[in-house]
Amino acid sequence: MGEDELKLIRRSLDGDKNAWGEIVKRYKISVFGVALGILGNPADAEDAAQDAFIRAYQGLHTFHLDKRFSTWIFAITANLCKNKLRRDRLLAPLKYITRATQSHHNPEAQLAQDQRSQTMRDALDQLSPKYRMPLVLRYYGDLEYKEIAEMMKLPEGTVKTRIHRAKSELKRLLEQKGVVGHART
Repeated sequence: MGEDELKLIRRSLDGDKNAWGEIVKRYKISVFGVALGILGNPADAEDAAQDAFIRAYQGLHTFHLDKRFSTWIFAITANLCKNKLRRDRLLAPLKYITRATQSHHNPEAQLAQDQRSQTMRDALDQLSPKYRMPLVLRYYGDLEYKEIAEMMKLPEGTVKTRIHRAKSELKRLLEQKGVVGHART
């Protein structure tokens, strides 16, 4: 964790709302992305992201300053999402995987990107949540295997196996759809 981020967390612990606002600003897109990757619904992901920041702020005193804040906030987010899926008993598909920073200046390129994204969403939709969640946390949340294992309360080897199986299954699904050139795992 950077010195600047550590200062913001300490100031937040002292009740500085502006410092907390800066932390939220830095992580809101990533937290939303993790929630969206798990829940598949933008409205639900927005709610989960807001709840994650509220819970993080309320529990900030439990955060260990020697750990990565991103791991902690992503764990809160993932747990909220898992609980929502459990409550709703839905295995919601991943509806949106592209980043919000996409360029819309070239319509042909955008259409091709939209088609690739839809193909990826369709393939991810077919994965079991037990495979989809660690894959999203690894590649969208940019978390290490160890961090995902701690977050999901699983052995690190299990996380590696699930991610490997998810990637293999995605590759197989994309090959079936004729997208062999995009099926890099």
